[in-house]
Amino acid sequence: MQHKHVHYTEVAREPVEGEGANGVGVRWVIAAADGAKNFAMRIFDVAPGGNTPYHEHAWEHEVYILEGSGTLTVDGREEPLAPAEVVFVPGGLMHNFTAGPGGLKFICLVPY
Repeated sequence: MQHKHVHYTEVAREPVEGEGANGVGVRWVIAAADGAKNFAMRIFDVAPGGNTPYHEHAWEHEVYILEGSGTLTVDGREEPLAPAEVVFVPGGLMHNFTAGPGGLKFICLVPY
């Protein structure tokens, strides 16, 4: 098995599609295809005013805000987001991320 060392922009950006997604792209920078057995690392970019779907699932999220600003909504409560902040969203909670006027970029880790 080989290690992986790339600039994140070398990984294809995929649009996040589906009900409730608006202006969101994701790069699966570390995933099962790379030999990662326990988690995936993704980098999301959300266009100004865009948002991820308001949804829930069984797995947790660990998030690091890279750039921009926005809002995290968890179980109906809104919280502002800023660069260098971290977010932990346990499984089973309704949540989404909404970008502010300058957009939003964040790292999101999820277990398999």
